[in-house]
Parts: sequence; C-alpha cells; structure tokens
Amino acid sequence: MKRALVTGGNRGIGKAIAAGLRDAGLRVIIGARDPDQGQAAAAELGVEFKRLDLADPTSINEARPWVSHVDVLVNNAGILEDVPLFDDGTNFERSMQTMLQAPYELIRTALPGMKLRSYGRIVNVSSGWGSFAEGLGGGGAYAVAKAGLNALTMRAAQDLPATVKINAMCPGWVKTRMGGASATRSPEEGAETAIWLATLPDTGPTGGFFRDRKQIDW
Repeated sequence: MKRALVTGGNRGIGKAIAAGLRDAGLRVIIGARDPDQGQAAAAELGVEFKRLDLADPTSINEARPWVSHVDVLVNNAGILEDVPLFDDGTNFERSMQTMLQAPYELIRTALPGMKLRSYGRIVNVSSGWGSFAEGLGGGGAYAVAKAGLNALTMRAAQDLPATVKINAMCPGWVKTRMGGASATRSPEEGAETAIWLATLPDTGPTGGFFRDRKQIDW
C-alpha cells in the first residue's frame, strides 16, 4: 500500500485531500502542528496522525525517519497574515520557512526512498497569488513564498527521475479558515486537482502548475 503524507491535513483543503487519498486506497498520514486537532481529524477520517510543525526545524528533523518512507508527499500547509510585506520581518521568515524551506526539506527527505522504490508523487499546494501571470497577491510574504514554491517545483522536475513526478497546483478560492466564508469553492472542490496529481499514472505530467486539472501559467 502506498503511503501518503499531507501536511496541514487536520482541516480545510488538507483534510479533504487526506480523505480523497484514503478513498483512493492509500495509507494516509496527516501532519499537523496541533496534536489535539490532528488526532481528532485523523480519528474522524480513519487515517494516521504525526505531529509535524513546519515552522520548527527541530520538528522536521525529528520527522525524517518516517517521512523517508512516504511515497506520496502533499505539501499543503500554509500561512497567510494580513500585514504589509515590509512591516513585519517575522512574517517573512515564518512564511518562507513554512511554505518553501519546509517543503524543500520534506522533499529532500522523502526523495531517496522514492527513487529506491521507483515511485513518487509530490504535490505542492500553491496559489494563483504565487503566479507572476496572476499578479502575486495576498498579505505579507505569502506571494513570495508561493512563487518560490512554484520555482522549486519547476526546478526539481529537472533533477528528478521519470518515476518521481512533482507538480504544483492552485485550489482556487476555497471556503476555509484562510479563504473565508465568502469563497466560492468547497474544500472538496479545492482538493480535487491535488488528489489527481497525487495519484497520477506513469504517463502523467511533471513540472507543471495546474488548476482544475488544466495547466496554468507560472
């Protein structure tokens, strides 16, 4: 059975992705910072929970032994703070750590096992706000971090073997704690493309940026 890790899988889009991968027959692990929320979500979905705080390098290092066995990695966790880009330097650091540095470290940890098993699927949950073509919006350093995640996706695809596929996706405007009640999509709708990319066949794409299963501009 393929093993999947979904970061930030205790709520919203991440929880919907975890449910979809469970339904696809994968052994799913929810990675989340809060143990109570993570365990509750895992119990509800019938999946596993592992504490993983992407803002804390120590937590990432402690997770390396089990992350190395993951076949499918969904880098979903993110933060969005409503602050001007240059008014809060701590926001920049948190954003880059959570949405760029941590995904890089998780990919680097999972990759040797994926290569050894000749199978890997990596999905980076990005945003249209991280797209140069769509204007780099959002508060704080969100757009900068997501643009960096997109760049990591494109560059990583150049180095990975054909058996390991990596893609980024935009879920759209989703009704979550981050997206707000006025958003136009459900978490399940936002998760659908990520689930598709996480279960791609051998002939599927790699190194792309997708929304609604269609490639979009970086």
